Amino acid sequence: MKLGFENKVALVTGAAMGMGLATARLFAEAGASVVLADFNPEALRKATDDLTAAGRTVLGVPCDVTDEHQVEAMVRQTVERFGRLDVAFNNAGIQIPPADVVDVPSADFERVVAVNLRGVWNCMKAELRQMQAQGSGAIVNCSSIGGLVGNPFLTAYHGTKYGVIGLTQAAALENAARGIRINAVCPATIDTPMVAKMIEERPEAMAEILKKQPIGRLGKPDEVGAAVLWLCSDAASFVLGVALPVDGGYTAH
Repeated sequence: MKLGFENKVALVTGAAMGMGLATARLFAEAGASVVLADFNPEALRKATDDLTAAGRTVLGVPCDVTDEHQVEAMVRQTVERFGRLDVAFNNAGIQIPPADVVDVPSADFERVVAVNLRGVWNCMKAELRQMQAQGSGAIVNCSSIGGLVGNPFLTAYHGTKYGVIGLTQAAALENAARGIRINAVCPATIDTPMVAKMIEERPEAMAEILKKQPIGRLGKPDEVGAAVLWLCSDAASFVLGVALPVDGGYTAH
């Protein structure tokens, strides 16, 4: 069964770079009309222009996923432009500096929860309203291996990613009989701009990363995107409520 998305409409948040951009590109190459949403207007414009120049049907929508009204407007613009919403990858997320739990500033905690957890909540609510009206759809939320296993000094981040899996599983059960499938992906360390910045600030982190990923390398954004496309496709029609590791063997330890 092929992973074709002809005549489908896909929405990707955090789509201006990294895993989001790679997934948006794969959806477009598979035939979908794609809405790219991102908080960074300059990066979003470049990503949208590049895909348009490649002959893809795309729409760029600036959106802060922490703002419910902006998220609702994002979905509304999607439907106004393309008439429906078939699949969504709720990928927008941030990291905060590692710190002992007693030293994490409250502002950092609130920010990572707002983006990583409430942002997914906001997006699912708006997407599901449209998908429930259609009677069909597929959503993939971006959790992390940090939603499956713990690591020290990342308590706030881990809390959000565990929370995403809880949201995913509960919403999957609510919507299973409505023709809507909801799953999550749990990437390990992927070669993205966010990771590159972290490694630049903490060069010693690379050795630790490679030790934990038995495959012996960073993951590629396209590898996460391929998993997302499969979960959104008819090939995964009996798969819902899963938290799929895309981790080079990390969680097999």
